[in-house]
Amino acid sequence: MVNTRGGDIQTVRPSQRHRMRMRLLDAVDADRRDVDVLLTALQQAVAEVHGLGGMVHLPGGGMSGILYLVADSGLPEPMTRPWLIIPARGAAPPSRAARDDIVAWQPELAPPDPVPGRDPAALWPSRVPAGIAHLAVPIPGGGRRRGALSVLFAPGDEPGAAERAFQREVAEWMSGRLRASGILNPSPTLLRALEGGSGSREAPPWDADWAPSLAYTWDLRTGELTSDRPVEEVLAGIDPAVMAGGIEAWAALIHPDDLPGAVTGFDMGIQLRGGFQDEYRIRREDGTYLWIEAGARTLTDEEGTPVKVIGTLRDSSETHTAAESVGRALRHMSDGFVSLDSDWRIGFLNQAAEKLFGAAGDVAGSLLWDIPALHAVPGLEERCRATVAEGRPAGFDVPGQDGTSWYHLRLVPVPEGLTLYITDTTERHLREAERAAAERAAGERAALVQRITRELAEAVTAQDVIAAVADGVMTPLGATGLVMLGVAGDRLTVVGSRGYAERFTRLLDGQWAVTDTATPLGDALRTRTTLFISSQEEILRRYPQTRALVREGGKQAWAFLPLAVSGREIGAVVIAFGRARVLDDDERTLLTALSGLIAQALERAGLYDEATTRARTLQRSLLPRALPELPEVTTAARYQPATQGADVGGDWYDVIPLSAARVALVIGDVMGHGMAEAATMGGLRTAVRTLSELELPPDEILGHLNDIVGDLGNDAFATCLYGIYDPVTRRLSYASAGQPPPLVAHPDGSVAFLPMTPDPPLGVAAPPFEVRETLLPADSLLALYSDGLVESKDRDVSTGMSRLAELLSRSVTAMPAAPADASGLDALCAALTSALLPAHGALVDDAALLLARTHPLTAENVAEWPLPEDPTAAGRARELVRAQLTAWDLADEDLIMTTELLVSELVGNVVRHACGPTRLRMLRSRALICEVSDASLTTPHIRHTSDTDEGGRGLQLISALCRRWGTRHTRTGKSIWTEQPLPTA
Repeated sequence: MVNTRGGDIQTVRPSQRHRMRMRLLDAVDADRRDVDVLLTALQQAVAEVHGLGGMVHLPGGGMSGILYLVADSGLPEPMTRPWLIIPARGAAPPSRAARDDIVAWQPELAPPDPVPGRDPAALWPSRVPAGIAHLAVPIPGGGRRRGALSVLFAPGDEPGAAERAFQREVAEWMSGRLRASGILNPSPTLLRALEGGSGSREAPPWDADWAPSLAYTWDLRTGELTSDRPVEEVLAGIDPAVMAGGIEAWAALIHPDDLPGAVTGFDMGIQLRGGFQDEYRIRREDGTYLWIEAGARTLTDEEGTPVKVIGTLRDSSETHTAAESVGRALRHMSDGFVSLDSDWRIGFLNQAAEKLFGAAGDVAGSLLWDIPALHAVPGLEERCRATVAEGRPAGFDVPGQDGTSWYHLRLVPVPEGLTLYITDTTERHLREAERAAAERAAGERAALVQRITRELAEAVTAQDVIAAVADGVMTPLGATGLVMLGVAGDRLTVVGSRGYAERFTRLLDGQWAVTDTATPLGDALRTRTTLFISSQEEILRRYPQTRALVREGGKQAWAFLPLAVSGREIGAVVIAFGRARVLDDDERTLLTALSGLIAQALERAGLYDEATTRARTLQRSLLPRALPELPEVTTAARYQPATQGADVGGDWYDVIPLSAARVALVIGDVMGHGMAEAATMGGLRTAVRTLSELELPPDEILGHLNDIVGDLGNDAFATCLYGIYDPVTRRLSYASAGQPPPLVAHPDGSVAFLPMTPDPPLGVAAPPFEVRETLLPADSLLALYSDGLVESKDRDVSTGMSRLAELLSRSVTAMPAAPADASGLDALCAALTSALLPAHGALVDDAALLLARTHPLTAENVAEWPLPEDPTAAGRARELVRAQLTAWDLADEDLIMTTELLVSELVGNVVRHACGPTRLRMLRSRALICEVSDASLTTPHIRHTSDTDEGGRGLQLISALCRRWGTRHTRTGKSIWTEQPLPTA
């Protein structure tokens, strides 16, 4: 293997690669779940030897000598089914490796030996390729208890001594990690719990005081199960024939989540010759589960060898039903409730606590003081320990993470742990803070008036005035809302606000007339006096038509300040409070004095705002700040507003990178001028980018945009052209809704409008939209434009389009070879708009122009192969990836190993969950792109997995290893793709 770093060529020997993989395993976090640890190690073992897949078996079942499949990688489910339970005394490689502590090799894969009630040969898949070999190495355990790590090899492949040694090293690493979690060996806690029972041969079977119960005997030498009565008399719904099937039939009924614990209980009890008990679920004949309590004791012969297990079983479902009822009550309490065990770890939290600490699945098992929401609580650990030590409840107040909420924490010690009750005391703290603020304001009013006067004198814009009033008035008075309105004609329009939702300000904007004395603002403006309302009841009694606004605003008290300058009303200010309150005389005098200062500042700001509002709004929201720099297209754009001082328009454009190195080119126009049209344009731009992330084709994107515009009302219309350029095929697919056709200039200077029958504008169109495709030669220049560029009051659209084609042809002919940057296109944009548009003041419509020069992806940057539709596909894909990256001089070992793992997971998902034909494609463009395609239309999704799930973690691994990934549907199925950053030079 060759690794190029810093210009030096280095050879990575197998021994070095082995050490790299072991260092990767050593980096696995200590708190990772056992199943994740096994899966990670198994994937490294399989990848190192280019295997087809692998398995891990661990011992279980006590003296019954059973090995259980606990992890697998790269193998389809039909191949793993025969290996779920195998005998430790069998002839299969995992059995021999675990039993005899040897490296077992089998050149031809065959079914394992049967176990009672289970015949693997009958489960063997019919399409297993011939010649697959099987290698197994032991996973060391305590004494003679061992597991096995298996790897399957392609026909003709056989691992050498170094590779076998590496498999044993991985198995040793697995053993060390699993010993720490008590999987292969009994934990000290379990040993101490079992020390009280010596396992006397005459010991009677364990029994509980509850009835009815079932006494049973398990003969460890024959595996036979017997009971003192029919099993269905005690455990309703259980198959009556289960006892005849022996211990394996009984184990098959145990719930998968409970099986590991039940097996461990039997194992430890038998090994220690003692008693043990457990509680788990078993499956009824109708598929439902019931809870049982099981207790047992091991009987030995004269030499101390375990010969029998005797015990009792009883139905404990009623106990669980009662516990679940209590749990539901706790879960739905309005106060938060958290239960901690003796190790201070969270065992239960209800819904109210989840809102504060996070989902139960994320925080269960965590130390209480490791929860991020509690990091700011001082001395929490010390308080908890002191409460348990003293045995008395304790309580204290703590602030919330948001800085505004408060909670009372009550700690109550209980046997074997601690409970935590959380009560929201925000409202009480807010009342206390409000009273304190009012007291402080009394001593600060003189300085306050001076500061507000200075800030209002310095205010330039209306927003500066609002900020000055908000800073100087709201906090000292304890106000929670502020609205400033200006006179526009005979209506009052909202200039700005604080403490109100946008929905409320939209409802208030233009709602009231200046002369309408049936409203509090009209009344205050008519009398030129400040109006104070102390409660909702008062305002609804005096001004009943304000009911909708009062309900929407959610405030409880108000002060209405009229603003007048030189005998002329210019607006009003509304200061609102979150609680009913009566302002004292000092506060009323302050607000009355401020109304004159605010009016003068607002009058000055109005003169400035009138000239600058539209320009600033245009700069903020109309167009992209910068176009992305992409290797597939070089782009440049120009936007020209209609006339200076006119309302902004809705012309817009965008360039959006897509998967597989494709690029979306978009241009559109919201008909009309004004802030409403600008807002609509912004919404459509956001919608287009969101829909593009879903990998939808052009016609579907326009269909969704048509629905959005249609919902805006009958007078809302917009046009849009959406195109997708694929640099691999050099094809442009596009669809249009009311936009003029794109113009293409070829490298030889010839120009042509792309064929198109435009659909009606968005809002009145009837999908589906027509999609067309065209082949673009390398370095073609594509021009997208709005009608404002080619149409004016002195020129119709056809004439303008002809003029654009003439100018573009002439410019392309005169331009030098396509530059690597966009400087040439920027100059061309400026030249075209200058030639086509009249003087700025004469424009009657906005104009937008987007130029894009295409750069196809050359053949040496594209690689594609078919893959076999069997388990060998993953190994073949890894070989192709390694070879192609080396050919591209991307021989960084970390990149190769990561890419191999990504592709292996993608191909494994296809083999296991989808259908062929399967293809692998790699692109070297702005990133390293890998795609695996199949004929299935199902879309994979990341899901949460439990400790006992044998699958479901592949997409989590893919998401962690690559920069981006996703699914794109095609005409023949789907492609799952990943993007990785290319190494920097």
